[in-house]
Amino acid sequence: MLSGLVIVDKPQGWTSHDVVGRMRRIAGTRKVGHAGTLDPMATGVLVLGINKATRLLTYIVGTSKTYTATIRLGQSTVTDDAEGDVVATAGTSAVPDQDIHDGVAALTGAIQQVPSSVSAIKVNGERAYARVRSGEDVKLAARPVTIHRFDIHSIRRDAAADVIDLDVTVECSSGTYIRALARDLGNALGVGGHLTELRRTKVGPYSLDQARTLEQLAGDLDVLEMSQAARALMPNRELTAAETTEISYGRRIPAGAPAGSPDAATAEHPAAAFAPDGNLVALLADSGNYAKPVLVFAPGNGAPAAAGEA
Repeated sequence: MLSGLVIVDKPQGWTSHDVVGRMRRIAGTRKVGHAGTLDPMATGVLVLGINKATRLLTYIVGTSKTYTATIRLGQSTVTDDAEGDVVATAGTSAVPDQDIHDGVAALTGAIQQVPSSVSAIKVNGERAYARVRSGEDVKLAARPVTIHRFDIHSIRRDAAADVIDLDVTVECSSGTYIRALARDLGNALGVGGHLTELRRTKVGPYSLDQARTLEQLAGDLDVLEMSQAARALMPNRELTAAETTEISYGRRIPAGAPAGSPDAATAEHPAAAFAPDGNLVALLADSGNYAKPVLVFAPGNGAPAAAGEA
């Protein structure tokens, strides 16, 4: 059975669910999932898992992301991006470049960010965007995120429209909303702002260089095999033949590193364990003097089994 990751270059206007539906038809299986939603307006890297590789997706969701984006200063929209109606405008001619750079610096590092009110975050069991569309005034709580890099590549002033367009690159932690960065930068400068373009160029170790369009994938389904995907995503542990046998049946083996040390694998951040032939055997967490399987890929048929299953 075909299993692995597919790195899609998502087209503009498609939801992540749309892409999953298309991949189900291309791959001929219902078991397809994605590692983190990308807004319909956005393009770029969307990581999909097929069949047993869906078990890796939970470890991809929390990885850092990188984006290229265009932020327009001088206009605020209801959605904080170009898909929403403009609700306020302000002149930008008096905003100096240095203030823009200072505003970006203030939004770099560990910050508290209030997600867009039209995000997919659930409020009492219902998506925030659905509540907004029904006329409710939604207020979301701030949450900690980290902006590892927020680089300005160009500052383009449109005197006729009295707006400023910034071309930027943002590298950030999981859970960051780039359109919220645009909104907050504009508000800090007193002119409002929103996102006009967004392209995701990297998710964890998977980059745009590996991505294929849906049209390309329909003609040639390029799948990153499970072992390759795990090697790129997690710390690696090479097993002996004896250790491979033990782990294959859900039994523990000596720890790869002392529990609590920086190199120790955990259930949230496991190590990928490989047999001498290079095949992925299991995901491991170190506990005391032993490494325990978090997920075992059962011997014989290559299907995943819960830890402890033979």
